[in-house]
Amino acid sequence: MPASHQRPALTVLVAAPRGFCAGVDRAIMIVERALEKFGAPVYVRHEIVHNRFVVDGLRAKGAIFVDELDQVPDGRPVVFSAHGVPKVVPANAEARGLDYLDATCPLVSKVHRQAERQVEAGRHILFIGHANHPEVIGTFGQVPDGAMTLIETQADAEAFQPAPGVSLAFLTQTTLSVDDTAEIVATLERRFPDIAAPKGEDICYATSNRQAATKEIARRAQAVMVIGAPNSSNSMRLVEVADRSGARARLIETADEIDFDWLAGVETLGVTAGASAPEVLVRSVIDKLATRFDVTEEEVLTTTESITFKLPRGLEAA
Repeated sequence: MPASHQRPALTVLVAAPRGFCAGVDRAIMIVERALEKFGAPVYVRHEIVHNRFVVDGLRAKGAIFVDELDQVPDGRPVVFSAHGVPKVVPANAEARGLDYLDATCPLVSKVHRQAERQVEAGRHILFIGHANHPEVIGTFGQVPDGAMTLIETQADAEAFQPAPGVSLAFLTQTTLSVDDTAEIVATLERRFPDIAAPKGEDICYATSNRQAATKEIARRAQAVMVIGAPNSSNSMRLVEVADRSGARARLIETADEIDFDWLAGVETLGVTAGASAPEVLVRSVIDKLATRFDVTEEEVLTTTESITFKLPRGLEAA
């Protein structure tokens, strides 16, 4: 083969862990088992997880995704997404006599219970998270109006002024940047030394692990591609983490979005996937890279995950 036609060499560092977490696995399985048990259609309130490929796959099997409960006809089951829902949603489902299955990630449910406990203890909660994210909406919906204040940034943490004599607690969304959140928490703890912290870490193991793995590949790569959806908080945080670790970074949803011009001059590329992106998308990205490059693939393992979550009663052996 003449030198001019030789494909450039590309080392692809694939982060591990990457892709599906236990909560996403469980949520998708709940929809699949519900379809087996009840037959199509099964209704799902909001995207079960933030990934179009996953949602389209479930839609093809008979899931119907809706924004609100009033779009669910009487007599059909409805699944609530992995991000969690305000208390009023299951209450409304019960009032209508709808069968519902709650696919809320157990780690999100843990934050919900902590929110209830802090309010019962008379504390005002500072909730670190992103406005309008479904998980934030769901957590705010666990407690009475006015019991929680959203803190999005360091500036918010500096500016917050509690009412006199009020006890404070903080909680966090499960899919935040570990580093950014640590800075915000440090500010809150400096300003309010008596603020009650969550029991254990609210940012979930999968978010922390994927960020740590992404830092590792970004340290060794010139560029990093994160496979995930633009509305996926944990995927967007991986782009930021890679960028801060010294690699230029870009989010893509599928292999079709690979920009080969952006890869000009790149000899080592990192690839990872957000917690709601399936492994089939990772494989298709690497396959597409192999059409233009002589690819050497190396998995970079920073930790091994073995967590699984039980399915709701009634679906275990559907």
